[in-house]
Parts: sequence; C-alpha cells; structure tokens
Amino acid sequence: MTITVHYFARLREDVGRASDEVPSDGITTVAELWQHLHRAPPPPRLMAAVNQAHARLDSAVADGDEVAFFPPVTGG
Repeated sequence: MTITVHYFARLREDVGRASDEVPSDGITTVAELWQHLHRAPPPPRLMAAVNQAHARLDSAVADGDEVAFFPPVTGG
C-alpha cells in the first residue's frame, strides 16, 4: 500500500510538486516520511496533518494514510 502526501503553500513551490505517493514499507512516523522523500531531516517548524488532523513529527503513519505538510503559519 501507499501513503499519499500533499504539500501546501511555499512547500509546494520548494519541492516542485503538489503531491507524492509513497510505498509505506518501513515508514512509521511523519518525520521518517519526510526523510524518505527528501533525503534530509524535516525543516524547523514544519507542520503536518495525518488524515486531516494536526500531527506531530513523531506521529504514526500507516498504509492508506494521507499526510499533508505545511510551512509555519503566522497570523495577523
């Protein structure tokens, strides 16, 4: 199975695509998913959601999950 990944705002521009489909083999956390996709640790203050619920970088991911990555958000 796979994990579906979506990128929003500046992250979409930075990675050059809106989404990815990733085999879930061996990926157990949000941080591991980012590392697998980008061959680098998650950037500081990276925000994430798993199945449309806010998630921490150490949150679990599993087959069929949808993960979204967001840059830090500020309000005004």
